[in-house]
Amino acid sequence: MPDSARQRWISAALLLMLFTVSLLLSEYVPAAPADAETGEANPPAAPGDAGQPKQQSRHITEYHIRVALDAENKTLQGKEVVTWTHPGNKPVRDLVFHLYPNAFASMNTTFNKESGGKLRGDKIRDQRFGRMDIRSIATSDGQDLTGRLQYIQPDDGNAQDRTLAVLRLYEPVEPGQKISLQIEFRVQLPFAYARMGYVGDFVMAGQWFPKLAAYETAGMRGRTEEGWNMHQYHGNSEFYADFGMYNVQIAVPEPYTVAATGFPTGPASIRNGMKVYRFYADDVHDFAWAASPHFVVAEEPFSSKHVPGVKIRLYLDPAHAHLKDRYLYVAKKALARYSEWYGSYPYSTLSIVVPPPGGNGAGGMEYPNLITAWAADDDNPDLELERVVAHEIAHQFWYGMVANNEFEEAWLDEGLTSYAEDKFMQAEFGVRSARMLEASYITDPAPLKLHAWEYGNHNVYAENVYMRAKLVLLDIERKIGEKRMNDVLRRYFQEWRFRHPSTGDFQQVLERVTGKNWDDYFNQYVYGGRMADVAVQSVRSAPVEIRGETVYDNRVIVDSRDGAVDNVTVRIQFADGSRTDVNWDGAGGKTEIRLLSRSPVKWVLVDPQFDLVLENRRTNNFYQTDVDEKQKVRLNVGISKLIEAAVGWIAW
Repeated sequence: MPDSARQRWISAALLLMLFTVSLLLSEYVPAAPADAETGEANPPAAPGDAGQPKQQSRHITEYHIRVALDAENKTLQGKEVVTWTHPGNKPVRDLVFHLYPNAFASMNTTFNKESGGKLRGDKIRDQRFGRMDIRSIATSDGQDLTGRLQYIQPDDGNAQDRTLAVLRLYEPVEPGQKISLQIEFRVQLPFAYARMGYVGDFVMAGQWFPKLAAYETAGMRGRTEEGWNMHQYHGNSEFYADFGMYNVQIAVPEPYTVAATGFPTGPASIRNGMKVYRFYADDVHDFAWAASPHFVVAEEPFSSKHVPGVKIRLYLDPAHAHLKDRYLYVAKKALARYSEWYGSYPYSTLSIVVPPPGGNGAGGMEYPNLITAWAADDDNPDLELERVVAHEIAHQFWYGMVANNEFEEAWLDEGLTSYAEDKFMQAEFGVRSARMLEASYITDPAPLKLHAWEYGNHNVYAENVYMRAKLVLLDIERKIGEKRMNDVLRRYFQEWRFRHPSTGDFQQVLERVTGKNWDDYFNQYVYGGRMADVAVQSVRSAPVEIRGETVYDNRVIVDSRDGAVDNVTVRIQFADGSRTDVNWDGAGGKTEIRLLSRSPVKWVLVDPQFDLVLENRRTNNFYQTDVDEKQKVRLNVGISKLIEAAVGWIAW
């Protein structure tokens, strides 16, 4: 999900700051379950739609779900048959489930304690909480397991948190074997302030069903022993699951229209005043849907050289119906560009949902084959409309297909997505990233490979996982060139889609493409939380007599105070108007540059072209010699206070 709106505020504020300073310094079968109303078996979904390719992922999970929306009471009644195929080599005696709606059960859940009951500025309203109740769990042969479900809190021990549960089995699942469970559940939807829930009569059903955790085999993502990847739902964390197949029936009140992951297996039918939709999705690791009685629906087919054919379905809030063409345009262009750059979009559908005004808590989010845009709050939005859609479509490639672990390595999704978003906006709309300004916003740098909740709060999480991660990728691009960076990302995508890679896997691809070792760089900027900081420490110009002529012995001391840098330009301006650029390798900390000249040094500026992407303390890059000490102090303090004020204003 993007923090792009905040980033735009960042850019605006920092642009103002930079202008002022310049004045001073010149964003993945059992028998089919019975129909909810008739008791008849649902026909098996055909594994494909026009253009739907053959299976590409290893199917670990298979879900057959029937769910009905009670729009008046804001509840979901569901029945699920889930089949899990053991991918490992050791017997498994427990299954682990994510029960995400329980994150919204009270203010004492881990999610709400960490987030304060808000996300990106959207807050819970009037204590309109939500939860998931597991009514029953049984094996396919009728063995009741309901009493063997135990809530666990491996991350923080919070007994009030019920977002993760272990199901103790009577018999182990052997390697290669399958187990099928029948689960009945009920969800009370919360007010949608954090991805799922309702806003008026609009419903966003994300992470709404009992969902198996990912099971990692030995060697996967560096694991030494196979096992479940078990984490609670945290204020900063998103999601991670195994690939599989989904066959989902959704019953809603007759006036409602449903948008969902995958494609419809036929037209909706009307039964007992309810409209019943059926969807099928393959090679995905999640299933989401949205419903509203007000959707204005538009659908267009699209294909390009790298997109064999996709139906783009747009579900607009009426307030944005007049913006249909803008949504469709950016969706087509983004699919085409990302498919060209990284690899083909293999699915037959892409749905775009525009939440109603006041529904940004459900906006700006990615799910397989379905994204949500910003809510329809603005009648005439600027390019933020296009940017958010482009960001979420980029997620279809990194979150959706590459599908890294967002609990533990969110930067591999959000950083790559933000990088791709910026590239797209520049290529399609001519909008360049204000990377120097964004670097100036990094006030709490931290390692990128941290568990999402270890960042402490959402601002620090977003600052690093979105922005600093993107800047690290841009810095790598600066070092190896844009063409080779394109080769790195394309090879990474091609090798690791549908496979759940790690940071180490990304580094290995980078090293194979570039033919060099990147350990030192990754230790500093990825596994470590460093930024670059180069400074002019002092300048001294002294007149000397050489062969009867007075010249100046100029000594400039520059310092690399943080983060390894290389090939830094030092610009030296002399009092007579002449100037020279000196290349400094950036090694060894302090370095003295000595020059003889006919005129004393007037000022020195390190990195005048702003090539150092990760430099975030530029107030010490400039040194002027003809300002007295009082004025120097006043100037530096003034600039520092200006930056503090700007950052304080935008850090919401």
